[in-house]
Amino acid sequence: MKHLLKMGDLTPDEVAHILDVADELKAQQKAGGTGPLLKGKSVALMFSKNSTRTRTSFEVGVYQLGGLGNYMNAATELQSGRGEPLKDTARVLGRYYDCVVWRTYRQSDLEEFAEFAGVPVINGLTDYAHPCQVLADLMTIRERRGALAGQKLCFVGDGSNMANSLIVGGLLSGMKVDCVCPHGYRPAADVLMFAHKYGSAFRLLEDPSEGVKDADVVVTAVWNTAAPGTSESESRLRDFAGFQLTSGLLKAAKPDCMVLHCLPAHRGEEISTAVFEAHADEIFTEAENRLHVQKAVLAVLLAGK
Repeated sequence: MKHLLKMGDLTPDEVAHILDVADELKAQQKAGGTGPLLKGKSVALMFSKNSTRTRTSFEVGVYQLGGLGNYMNAATELQSGRGEPLKDTARVLGRYYDCVVWRTYRQSDLEEFAEFAGVPVINGLTDYAHPCQVLADLMTIRERRGALAGQKLCFVGDGSNMANSLIVGGLLSGMKVDCVCPHGYRPAADVLMFAHKYGSAFRLLEDPSEGVKDADVVVTAVWNTAAPGTSESESRLRDFAGFQLTSGLLKAAKPDCMVLHCLPAHRGEEISTAVFEAHADEIFTEAENRLHVQKAVLAVLLAGK
């Protein structure tokens, strides 16, 4: 593994190895702390978008591993915000840092940055993919269920970055994956082509009740990403009617079904308050596991774990 730009960069064995390392590092942290695997290493934390979990978990994770994590606002603190070519920023930071984490918009920008940086680059979220989050989701499911293979995962929501990454990550891990999206909000075409290779293990649906039936894990994410009161927001509220995770909808899932949410949550939109609070322990364990799985990714990329 040279970079982590999307889940499709990984093999099934690499996914399993990252999760194994994450379990090991989590156990060590709970027992008193992890070793200085990143001693003498520096990680650039470059953010073009707001962040709570990604920024703080990477900052804390690099610190716990004995390295230097340096946060920078790409829009206001770097010359790239004033027109410096992206490849020039990449070539400069690659000569200062051992790794770059970037949270940005276009996947193509991230891919270009990785081409020129000369050091490992980690996707902190793009409009196309969110691999760190999905690795944390897989870690949480495996912790709770003991295995991933054979579990049924259902994603309900917008076919954007979370759907793209969950489909690939779930299938790579041997899960059955249903993705439920309204018409016009489907996942990326290349992701659907990838999923097609898995035959009946993957289904793309438009009926949430069909997707959650007998599910072991149901995952959602914010689908009303537009500013409140705008025409796009009102349009999304109409288009996603019936796509809220409610107690009634989840009756079709298995009785011990897990519910995950990458946060932040819009209670009353993609998930009801009752469902969120009933599954809060799973959801916030999922959030905690961002720390451990990202430490694992760093350890694999920079310390040869």
